[in-house]
Amino acid sequence: MNMTTLRTLALALACALLAGCGEDPEVAKAAAAEQAAAQEAKAAEGAAAFDDAVSKENWALAKAQADVLIAQYPDSAAAKRVRGEFDGVKQKLDETREARRTAALWSYGTESVKGGLQRSSAIYAKDDVDVDGRGPTQVRLIFRDHPSWGRSSYLVLQGGDFDCYRGCRLPITLDGKPAKSLPGSRPDTDEAIAMFIEDERALWKMAQDAKTLEIEFPVKGLGKRSAVFEVAGLDPGRMPGW
Repeated sequence: MNMTTLRTLALALACALLAGCGEDPEVAKAAAAEQAAAQEAKAAEGAAAFDDAVSKENWALAKAQADVLIAQYPDSAAAKRVRGEFDGVKQKLDETREARRTAALWSYGTESVKGGLQRSSAIYAKDDVDVDGRGPTQVRLIFRDHPSWGRSSYLVLQGGDFDCYRGCRLPITLDGKPAKSLPGSRPDTDEAIAMFIEDERALWKMAQDAKTLEIEFPVKGLGKRSAVFEVAGLDPGRMPGW
């Protein structure tokens, strides 16, 4: 066997090993179809996991499944279908997170006192307020149900004082709508810097019906101040009978 024949055989062998010489188009087409089918099958699995998360209202998991599916198999039929539902799932997730955030703003207490149980629901203002000229401090809104003292709602300051010893009217704004007013009074006591909002039932109902509740109140030496409370997460069941 001469050198030319050896070279011809070597070239033929190399082409066969590389599968690039004279490849059958039908074989290549079949291989591509098989690969596409495998991709669609994987995408379908991801879509099924997405659907399962949606059925359980697990919006965080549903969004994560959709993110992976769309990133890995963007041209699949499953990805196209899930993409159409993506905005709705994201909105549900955002709403769920916001509901959890606002619910966590409230604190609830149940305490055994003379005569029975004292219940309370309390929330701090969204932003601190300067009530004494020394800088912003926390303002707290409290609803209380006491077995002897009855039901009440009041604001509590950490400094300064309310200018409401003779009574005052407190403008209250719900979600930016025109303000309504409720009566207020500052008890003549040094035990706490507190001011009652006299119609506690009306205020409680307002807190249930709004996302934000803004209360304007007078403070000594500084005029009027306002505190905004994000009340959307209130759990009415914490104060039975209100």
